[in-house]
This record gives sequence, C-alpha cells and structure tokens, in this order.
Amino acid sequence: MKRVTILGATGSVGRSTAALIEAAAPGAFEVEALVAGRDAEGLAAMARKLGARRAVLADPQAYGALAQALAGSGIEAAAGSQAVLDAAAIPVDWTMAAIVGAAGLGPVLAALSHGGTLALANKEALVCAAPIVFAAAKASGARILTVDSEHNAIFQVLEARDPAAIAKIIITASGGPFRMASMAEMAAATPEMAVRHPVWSMGAKISVDSATMMNKGLELIEAARLFPVPEERIEVLVHPQSAVHGLVQYVDGSLLAQLGTPDMRTPIAHALAWPERMAVDVAPLDLAALGRLEFFPPDTKRFPALRLAREALRAGEGATTILNAANEVAVSAFLERRLSFLGIASVVEAVLQEMGSPAVDGLEAVLGLDEAARVTASRQVLARAA
Repeated sequence: MKRVTILGATGSVGRSTAALIEAAAPGAFEVEALVAGRDAEGLAAMARKLGARRAVLADPQAYGALAQALAGSGIEAAAGSQAVLDAAAIPVDWTMAAIVGAAGLGPVLAALSHGGTLALANKEALVCAAPIVFAAAKASGARILTVDSEHNAIFQVLEARDPAAIAKIIITASGGPFRMASMAEMAAATPEMAVRHPVWSMGAKISVDSATMMNKGLELIEAARLFPVPEERIEVLVHPQSAVHGLVQYVDGSLLAQLGTPDMRTPIAHALAWPERMAVDVAPLDLAALGRLEFFPPDTKRFPALRLAREALRAGEGATTILNAANEVAVSAFLERRLSFLGIASVVEAVLQEMGSPAVDGLEAVLGLDEAARVTASRQVLARAA
C-alpha cells in the first residue's frame, strides 16, 4: 500500500490523480490528505470518495462549509495557510504537488521535508526557487518526479548517463488557441477565447499561459533545471497534434520520442507507479487514424513570452522569479478584463527591464523578490489601464 497526499486536489491534475487512485486495485493506495483552495463541496466529496484522513482548504473562510460537508464522516477538516503546510509535511510515500503558481512553493518544500516521492506538477517551484527545492530534496532523501507531460516524456526517453551524449532536448507545444491568429486578432482576444484550448483540458491560468506560450517558456526553464543540458540545447517546437510530448536527440543521431494520447492521466500514472507501470483507461494513440505529425518553429514575434523566458533564464539570479510573478499578475488582470491579451507579455517585459536580475539567497529573498515583482507588475497593469 502506498500512502499519498494530493496538493491541489480539486484542480485538473488533482482530479486526474484522484481518478487514478479510485480506479486502482483495492488497497493499492491510502489517502492521507487532500488539499485545495476554497472549493469546500468538491474537496469534501473527493475526501469521502477516497476515504481520506483529512481535508484542508487554503481559504480559512471556507472552513465552516468544509466542516459541515464532512460532518459525520470521521474525516478531519482544517483550513488556512498553516494547515496546508502541516498537511503537506505529514510523512507519506507519494505526494502530488499540483497547487498552481508561486503559492505552491511552501507546500512543495513542506512535502520534501519528510522524504518520499514528490510528483511535481507545480513548475513554478523550480522556476522561482530550484536551488532551494533541490537542497530540500537532498537533505531529506526525497525523490522528485516531474508530471508535466513534456518533462515526464523527456524523463522516459532520457537514457544517457553522460550529459555529453545528449545533443539536445526538444519540448513540444500545441500552439494554443491562437496558433494561426494575427496580431490584430490576438489584440482583441477575450478570456473566453484564450482558455478554449484546442487539445488539453486545463485550468484558466495555465490555459492562458498556453495561449501566450509563457507555459512553454516556464517549461523551458524547468527543463534546464531538471535535465543535464544547457539552455542553448533545449529547443521548443510547435506540434499541433500534441501526440509527441518530448524528444531527446543524441550525439549519434538517434532521436527518441515519447508519444501518447494527450491525457494528463498518463504522466501522472507514470509517476504514481514508478518504477513500475500501471494500467490506465486512456484511449491508445492510433497513429494510422492520426495520419500525420507536424512540427514548426515557434514565432517569437507573435508570442514574445517564449523569448522573455529564455532571456530570464540566461540572466540568471532572480530574473526567473520576477518573470513568473509578473506573469501571474498579468494573467490575473487579463482574466479580470483589466488588461489586453497582448498586454500580458508587455507587462512581463516591462517588469523584467525595470527590475533586472537581482541576486537571491535563500527562501526569504525569493519570497521578497516575488512580492516586489508583483507590486511592480500591478503598477504596470494600472499604467496600461489609465
């Protein structure tokens, strides 16, 4: 039996993880804790279904609704930021880290403190604080397995022990809903249009990141920190069919790829069962029906977010923390209709230019820089609304 905790349980990745656990053989998994933001009813229903020991909401004002929904179940209810950290720190065998954004950094570090395996779906933790995350894993002996479909794909085909044998790593991108859109069309884009992803079913924030291609920029930064290759040997290709999720090219000319139906249950299951594999009710990829696989270089003029991410990675120090914080603020403003779609990258670029790449040393410095970047980004959003 594997004891598990799901951080971000009611999000798309969390729900997929819960579905895999529910479908597994009886007794294969025991759920210690489920953590979510503010969806009391959804979290309570999941906790009852999975027989979780405790359910925790980040929003303290939602505690009453959660406690009422769990009344008589014997499941412990809690709420608030400290309760989230406490739940993440409970020793388990496997933790899904799927809290979106920089808000997931604290829970990630808490989960790493007890060892075990951390399935990382929160790419921002490595974008903002990779040295801190890796140091925490080393100190406790924890193992980090990536759940992003692209990084999980690379992990599956990365067989080289010697980094010198790797010619390059290739991350694929669907291109999002605006792959063929003109600048004028993107300038008029609404939140409803941006979250309408052509292939994947995701939350609003990550869907907008996919539409701007910032999601791919964050994945590029994460790949540079997960795998033993420098930034210049990490390539991004637009692949509309979303059948090939990641590739590794070796110095002997071999190109290994991981393919599959675009369904997050596949990479989650790989991390959940690793080093074994578990059966998943996912439609197998039918190459004959698919008919073709297309690849194109990304257009960084129409999608400058990818360029900004690469520049931040090259700048080093705190630039990637600034990039992530500014993007979170800009995306939130766009979803609230306070900023145009093209304004997202514009705000991020302005914040990077203003703040540069200050040195960061330790978690407090990272959090302080994150907050400063959010303040600067908010000011940039207001300036564009004036």
